[in-house]
Amino acid sequence: MKLLEPVKVGGLELRNRIVMLPMHLGFCENGTVSDRMIEFYRERAEGGAGLIVVGGCTIDKHSAYWGMVSLQDDRYIPGHRRLTQVIRDLGARSCAQLFQAGRYANSKYSGIQPIAPSALPSTLTREMPREMTKADIEEVKASFAAAARRAIEAGYDMVEVIASAGYLISQFFSPLTNQRQDEYGGEFENRTRFGEEVIKAIRCEIGPDYPISVRLSGNEFMQGGNGSLEMARFAARLEQAGANLFSVTGGWHESRVPQITMNVPPGAYSYLARTVKEAVNNSQVIACNRINDPVIAEQILIEGQADLVGMARGLMADPELPRKLEEGRWHEIRKCIGCNQGCLDAIFVGGSCRCLVNARAGREAQTRLRPVERPKKVLVIGGGPAGMEAARVAATRGHDVTLWEKEVDLGGQLELAAAIPGRQDFVHLIDYLEDSLVELGVKVETQKEADIGEIKRFGPDAVVVATGARPIMPDIPGIDSKNVVGAWEVLAFEPELGKKVVIIGGGAVGCEVALFIARMGTIDADTVKFLLLNEAEPVERIRELAQRGTKEVVVVEQDKNMGRGIGISTRWIILQELARMGVQLRPSTKVIAIEEDGIVVSDPQGRTEKIPADAVVVAVGSKPENSLYEEIKQAFPETYLIGDAKEPRKALEAVHEGFDVGNAI
Repeated sequence: MKLLEPVKVGGLELRNRIVMLPMHLGFCENGTVSDRMIEFYRERAEGGAGLIVVGGCTIDKHSAYWGMVSLQDDRYIPGHRRLTQVIRDLGARSCAQLFQAGRYANSKYSGIQPIAPSALPSTLTREMPREMTKADIEEVKASFAAAARRAIEAGYDMVEVIASAGYLISQFFSPLTNQRQDEYGGEFENRTRFGEEVIKAIRCEIGPDYPISVRLSGNEFMQGGNGSLEMARFAARLEQAGANLFSVTGGWHESRVPQITMNVPPGAYSYLARTVKEAVNNSQVIACNRINDPVIAEQILIEGQADLVGMARGLMADPELPRKLEEGRWHEIRKCIGCNQGCLDAIFVGGSCRCLVNARAGREAQTRLRPVERPKKVLVIGGGPAGMEAARVAATRGHDVTLWEKEVDLGGQLELAAAIPGRQDFVHLIDYLEDSLVELGVKVETQKEADIGEIKRFGPDAVVVATGARPIMPDIPGIDSKNVVGAWEVLAFEPELGKKVVIIGGGAVGCEVALFIARMGTIDADTVKFLLLNEAEPVERIRELAQRGTKEVVVVEQDKNMGRGIGISTRWIILQELARMGVQLRPSTKVIAIEEDGIVVSDPQGRTEKIPADAVVVAVGSKPENSLYEEIKQAFPETYLIGDAKEPRKALEAVHEGFDVGNAI
């Protein structure tokens, strides 16, 4: 398998072609490497990754972010040395990513005004940076070089310069953010100058043999910015300046083209790596973004699109992925599902990383599974994510576990979520948990509804109540009409809805079911490709057929904001997609009554109108389904209530509670 073959970058040999890409983890205080960070990377090195890229590592006073590790001073070297020693002892190699944010920096964390090629406000931070002087430019180049020297002293095997995502080097290269009139602005060669000089400064500082990687946006995905061909030309210039490796991602933080969310097809941006690979001579290239499946990774390598494959969230979800491949345990791999609930969404609001599918991520030291001395007979009631995870963990520790699920299939609301366009990767988590239960010998009984008598006859030592939630049906006149259907019913079996559909509730479920309905009747990706390649229809007609279905959808929400409950990294994508699909969003609108041919609503000024509808879909939230809990707890003192049965929240909380209870029994 090519993915597991050794590869050389410069003079550095890696044991395989799997790269743990850098992540802002939020695990550090005051820029210092923490024990939590070391334990996180220990498991990824032990799991078999070839190269682990740590970062971003701030290089100067301008680029500070919360929870981010630093290389801007010699005092940080000892902490990094502890980390690199752990990684090396476990057979992996380490790389420090050198980070300078430019106009993306935030004075809230740095305490000073950000600097940038030009004084153009950042749409990300809403701050105005100061235009860099020549002295600033020299200072930043020197900071990059000094940070690279510290990385070597700390034991890193490689350094990486970040020239992606809209950070400082990207800002110099892009005509969107560089309006300078000197030798660093204007023509292509001038805009590449700063990036080239940074690489040359580092090369001068660290010598000719030490590998330098560049994290590069393969396409800015910004209107009027650099496309893939310009970025490939930039890579060729950086190679001449001294770069050995290119880690090719896509887009900026401001891009309106999704980059790593669940709706991005796996491996979709490997073509960007290929474009860079075709432009450079001797450098190696890493393909990145949404590569969570070793089959896709292997295909990218075999086809020659890249030399290595990068996984960040993939190795957060399963640090043992490389080891499982080596040992032929493919079916045991726990795939990243691209939900962003625990990682990006947390970081964007100033938190630290967690993972929906891996409850141990970021708390490795305190969540090691403890084998039980005296196995118990454990009954788990409910086969959603919380119940399945509790059963998996309890069985892994040695308990005798039985799981009852009243429906035909396991998965709970994950099955419904997986039906939504662009959210199908939730199936991976269901498959992983189901396979684990079989492997561990958990006795699973579906179509088995629990009652207290049946539970007493079963005689468990411990009971886990994970019975989930049920939809709320609001007290609205006409709610019992024949044209009213619940959102979960729509996702489960697609009832006949007619042409005009109104959805009551514009939260996460309402917006996602609106997208599901709006997609009805559109052509799929294979048909788009067939029509496009055969020029069977004009491009605009193909686009129309792909984003206009057979339904007219209106979403009514009483709150002024649509998409409540959707993570910050995904909400804008859902709303953008709804607009593209022609869904009409009506915030600040109260439903007064439901009638046979529509709903009556009022606006904040009290004006009423009737919205025509053949079907009315209710998506106003859910409430816990835990009616048996108190009775069970009285009969069986060791009873736990978890997941939506405790309180409806996101799948991340359900899985984490399932893990913690399974580890506590």
